[in-house]
Amino acid sequence: MIEADHRIFLLAGAVLFAIGFHSLVVQSHLLRRIMALNVMGSGVFLVFIALGSQAPGPVPDPVPQAMVLTGIVVSVCATGLALALADRVQAATGKVELEDDAQTHRNATDATKESRG
Repeated sequence: MIEADHRIFLLAGAVLFAIGFHSLVVQSHLLRRIMALNVMGSGVFLVFIALGSQAPGPVPDPVPQAMVLTGIVVSVCATGLALALADRVQAATGKVELEDDAQTHRNATDATKESRG
């Protein structure tokens, strides 16, 4: 049986994490940010599995595999929570995008001026 080189999986995991992080920073749409977090998590899981396959001997280390299985369950729960919160934000504001901090500050200042005068 041909041994798989774990470095390609490490590189693929790092690339997935970088793509997810870039998307998380650039996107303002809530669903796209949630998907970016899922892509980042998949990259981390791939790195853990690749590191677990480096164990000497014919049997890989089961601890990283158990951590990845647990991480997948936590990731699914966190995604469900994030989707529920995004639904609440959309119901409350009518938008599915987050505002910039400067715009939020400007809106809060305008609201304060209107309430005073």
